[in-house]
Amino acid sequence: MAKSLNIDVKDIRPLTDFLRNTKSHTARLKKTKSPMVLTVNGSASLIVQDAETYQQLRDRINELEYEREVVAAVRVGLADVEAGREHPVRDVMAYRGK
Repeated sequence: MAKSLNIDVKDIRPLTDFLRNTKSHTARLKKTKSPMVLTVNGSASLIVQDAETYQQLRDRINELEYEREVVAAVRVGLADVEAGREHPVRDVMAYRGK
């Protein structure tokens, strides 16, 4: 199971603090692998994350999108079977003369 992406209160920082202490915040992001919420005037404005963890997240999203497409195709096939729109391969090949 994938790691939860819950945001810890310690990971909510003002943007100005991040800009003043970029090196230490970057080291923390790489170590914890947790995203950080940056605020402007007290409101969430940006999410920052280390590149490796971000890439893993993007890869997982791509996997899930592919799985969703496969499930959709299987559902179409099952609907065809239930509606009687399928034919055994041997019948199709015999019909085509092979």
